[in-house]
Amino acid sequence: MIVAIPPLAANIAGFAGMACIIGAYAYITGHKAPNPLIQHGVNLAGAALLTVSLLVNTNPASLVLEGFWAAIAIWGLIKAARNTGPNSR
Repeated sequence: MIVAIPPLAANIAGFAGMACIIGAYAYITGHKAPNPLIQHGVNLAGAALLTVSLLVNTNPASLVLEGFWAAIAIWGLIKAARNTGPNSR
């Protein structure tokens, strides 16, 4: 089932995603020891929200960029989870 997203809702999601990505960048820049789970989790949320916007307001290059942004965020989350588990050094 495909659900149509109203353009206004898509734009709001896009702006929220943009805020997430900018916030994550500010977070890692402003903290001496940022938590990578927070950084990558917020980046992933931002990529997902921007993707919602891009599915309504199509821009193929930006959609591909968000796919890579999400993939890198997932990779970062996996690395961070491995490094914070009970067997981490």
